[in-house]
Amino acid sequence: MANDETTPSAPEMSWFAWGDPERAKALDPGLRDLIAQALGADVHAMPPVDEADVDLPPSRLTDHLREALAGVVGPEHVVTDDAVRLRRSGGKSTPDLLRRRSGQADPAPDAVIRPADHDQVQRLLELCSDKGVAVVPFGGGTSVVGGVDPLRGPFGTVIALDLRRLDSLVSFDRTSLTAVLGAGVRAPRAEELLGEHGHTLGHMPQSFEYATVGGFAATRSAGQASAGYGRFEDMVMSLRVATPRGTLELGGAPASAAGPDLKRLVLGSEGTLGVITEVGLRVRPVPEAVLDEAWCFPDFATGTEALRVLAQSDARPTMARVLDESETFVGAAMGGREATPGCQAVLGFEGTAEEIETRAALVRELMTEAGGTRLGPEPVAHWRENRFSTPYLRDTLLGAGVLAETLETATTWTGLLPLYEAVTDALESALVGEEGGAVVMCHVSHTYPTGASLYFTVATAAGTDPLARWDRAKRAASDAIAGAGGTISHHHAVGADHRPWMVSEIGPLGAEILRSVKASLDPEGVLNPGKLVPERS
Repeated sequence: MANDETTPSAPEMSWFAWGDPERAKALDPGLRDLIAQALGADVHAMPPVDEADVDLPPSRLTDHLREALAGVVGPEHVVTDDAVRLRRSGGKSTPDLLRRRSGQADPAPDAVIRPADHDQVQRLLELCSDKGVAVVPFGGGTSVVGGVDPLRGPFGTVIALDLRRLDSLVSFDRTSLTAVLGAGVRAPRAEELLGEHGHTLGHMPQSFEYATVGGFAATRSAGQASAGYGRFEDMVMSLRVATPRGTLELGGAPASAAGPDLKRLVLGSEGTLGVITEVGLRVRPVPEAVLDEAWCFPDFATGTEALRVLAQSDARPTMARVLDESETFVGAAMGGREATPGCQAVLGFEGTAEEIETRAALVRELMTEAGGTRLGPEPVAHWRENRFSTPYLRDTLLGAGVLAETLETATTWTGLLPLYEAVTDALESALVGEEGGAVVMCHVSHTYPTGASLYFTVATAAGTDPLARWDRAKRAASDAIAGAGGTISHHHAVGADHRPWMVSEIGPLGAEILRSVKASLDPEGVLNPGKLVPERS
C-alpha cells in the first residue's frame, strides 16, 4: 500500500468494514446467543476472505492514458496498486461490505488519481471527457447508497478521483464569520483548522470521523446538531466547481436575488454535474458551554409530538432526537443499562451559559406539558460517547451472521406516524419468514418546523442469501416511502441505490431537467455514471 494511505485525522478505513481496523470488536458469545434468540433464527459466522483472495479485476489503464494522467498530477499520484484500488471499490453499505467480504470487488477503479488543487481537477475532467474516461469523485468513502461505486457505464476505463490532497483552510474571515475549505478536508481536520481560530462548523453526522467537506456538500448532509445549526447546505456560502466544460464560481454574498441559485443546483449533485473543489462556509465561535438532558415519554407518538412542539417554538435545542420503544430498549440493553419505560429523547444545548439556561428552561416547560419526564444528562452522555461507534457494531454483527442496516426518510409532521408505520410494516413483511424474524427500530433524528426525519435500523439473520434478503427489504421499504409521501432520502443521498425512485420524487419533468443540466455541464457523461440522474424511460 502507498505510504500516504493515512491522514493525520484518521487511519485508512478497512477494505471490508467501517473505520479503523484497530477499533473492530469481537461479539461476545452470550450476546450473540441473545441476538439469535431475539431474531428467532440460527446465525452463523461470516468472516471475510483474506485480502489476497479478493477477486479484483485487473486495471484497464493503458500506458498512453497513464502517461496523460501523470502529465496532470505527476506519476506518483496515478496509483494502480491492488490495495489502493480495493479501498476505492465502493462505499460502506451492508451490500458493499457483503460483496467485499465474500471476495468480490468488481466494480473497481482502474486507477486512483490524486490531484493537488482545483486546476489539476479541472484539467483531469477535460482530459477524461476528451478520452472517454469515467470519473468517480472520492472523498471519505462513507457512502451507504452506492454513491462512490466505480461504475464505468459505457466507458472502457473508470478512475477514482481521490480528493484528499485538497485539504487546506483556504481562507478565514473573522469579521464575516466565513471560511473557505478544500473539498478534501475531513470533518475532524476542519474542526482542528477552524478551532485554531476559535471557531467551529458544528456539523457532526455519524460519518464525522471520515467524511469530507466536499462530500457533505455533494450529498446535502445533515449533522446531529441540525436542530440548532441547520443542515450542511444551510452553512454553504459559496462553491468552486470543476466541470468538463470549465469552472463554476457560485455564491459568496449572504443573499442574492440574481436569478435562480445555481449553488443549490450543485449541492446534492453527488459528483454527477461537476467536482466540488472548495466550499465557503458560515462558521460560528466555539460554544462556551454545553448542556445535555434526556427525557422519557410513554410512547413514540407522544415523544414525536413533543419534538414537534419544540421545533415550532422559539426555544429549540441545538440537538433533539427521540427513539421509539424498540430502539430505546435495545440501546439500553446493548449499553448494559436499565431500559427507560416507553421512549427516550435526548436533547443538547450549546452557546453561552446564560443562553443555554434560558432556552433549557423554556424547553423543560414545553416537554413537561407534552407528557415528558426529565431523566438528567447521563443517557445523553452515553449517546455522545458511542455516537461514532455504531457502524463498528454493525460490522461485528455482520461477521456473526446478522444483517444490521439503516435507511432514512422524512415527511411532514402530519404524515410522520403513518410513514413510520408503513415502513416498519414493509420491512417486517419482507424479512419475517422461514429464515427468522427482524427487529425494526427507529428514531426521529432531525426536526424542522414543518416536519422531521425518520431513521430506521433493521437487524435480521443473514440467511442463505444475505444480499438478496436485504435487497428485498430495501426495495419494500423504498416503495413504502414513496407510497406514503416521504422523501427517498433525507441525508444519505441518492447514489445508485435510490436512483430508481427519483422519478417518483421529482416527476418526469424534473428528471428531464436534471438530464438537461448534466448534458450541458458533462456532455460526454463521464461524471459518476449510474448515480442520481434518472435514466430515460
